[in-house]
Amino acid sequence: MNRLNKLFPAVLVLTFLLAGCQSRERTSNALRDPQLNYKEYRPQPSDVVISRSDYAEKLYGFWLGQCIANWTGLVTEMDKIGNIGEVKTGDFYTREDWGKPDQPSIWAEGVPSDLSPTIDFVFEDEGGIWGADDDTDIEYIYQHLLYENKTSLLTGEQIREGWLRHIKKEEENYLWVSNQKAFDLMNEGMVPPATSDPVNNEHYAMIDAQLTTEIFGFFAPGRPEIALKMAHLPIRTTARDNAAWISEFYVIMYSLASANEEATMKERVFAMAAEARNHLPADSYAAAMYDFVLAEYKAGTPWEATRDKLYQRYQVEQADGYDITSQNLYCNGCFAAGINFGAGMISLFYGEGDIKETIKIGALAGWDSDNPTATWGGMLGFMRGKAGVEKAFNRTFADQFNIHRTRQNFPNNGIDNFSAMAQKGIYIIDRVVQEQLQGGVDLEKDIWYVPKW
Repeated sequence: MNRLNKLFPAVLVLTFLLAGCQSRERTSNALRDPQLNYKEYRPQPSDVVISRSDYAEKLYGFWLGQCIANWTGLVTEMDKIGNIGEVKTGDFYTREDWGKPDQPSIWAEGVPSDLSPTIDFVFEDEGGIWGADDDTDIEYIYQHLLYENKTSLLTGEQIREGWLRHIKKEEENYLWVSNQKAFDLMNEGMVPPATSDPVNNEHYAMIDAQLTTEIFGFFAPGRPEIALKMAHLPIRTTARDNAAWISEFYVIMYSLASANEEATMKERVFAMAAEARNHLPADSYAAAMYDFVLAEYKAGTPWEATRDKLYQRYQVEQADGYDITSQNLYCNGCFAAGINFGAGMISLFYGEGDIKETIKIGALAGWDSDNPTATWGGMLGFMRGKAGVEKAFNRTFADQFNIHRTRQNFPNNGIDNFSAMAQKGIYIIDRVVQEQLQGGVDLEKDIWYVPKW
């Protein structure tokens, strides 16, 4: 299915930090991957020029923004999932609940979150260490696997070997639904994409692939067709059909996140979403959910009312082929890709590119609230960069990251930092630019040349 021929119209031509980047000489400070043979490249006048150091600052912003949003969303995760019937007061949070006491989640046995007594942002101060969670750790694994395997396209065997090495077999291993099932199948010898085949994995429609594969979009800046090529097998490690298409929607948005930088954040976010929407099959419930939420936003409906209507239309009435409720799943499919995609569109549209507002709405919207918040916190954090995230929150944050909170067998007992993580991302993109984009890396000017498609 090729729906990318319309991606990003001419009016939104990529502008990737052109100001001054060609005149800067950074020979002594430019990052150089010791594992890569940098090839000579003759730039073309039509090439898009991207500053590698500026992109690294944005990747730092991605990891930081994603951690802030992930841990904030965890406060309200599974607090409110609806009761299959007419919405009543208290069934869901509203904007008035921000700053008020957190309510217990569906599995908390009456105990609110221990992350924060109130529904509020969760920060890690300078000198502290951010903990990995399922919204960050498998993306971290995929970045590690790309670099260690010296490739831009992971194989099923490489994915399986990476999962088996870095994920604990015993509980608590921070895997749920489709991720856990795929992992069990890998332990039995199965290799992706068989691990997401509905015949083998009954959880293929859950949210898992969304939170593990978005990062592939950043590895192919401005080239969503290449990002989708890179993400195709990782997505199909755990997802099929709508869940896979939704994951591809996010990959496309991440790939376009450096485009059109002269526009406002709101303009950029809506343009990116419109282009990613072109990729969703017209008859999919994902496309219908997107269109439904966008129509309510344009009509001026408050976000809480749109969320209530989303719940009524898809979980009560099971419209547009979204039949999760009739499947009688645990918590009525509160982990499903679909309903959380709808909630994610609410926080995206009503947040209008404001990172704080988007995270707030995402945390209050309901269901698996840490996942959509982490998705948008990471994307908007990238678009703003490290300095922009700090400015938005008017403070600085910890820069260390403990991947061993949830995973295993990484160097330095699992302690990493956002600068080093961003640097590894730059090295991966160096390889992608040469091998997949047929472009070039100029280490003297510290830039990438990316041919237009």
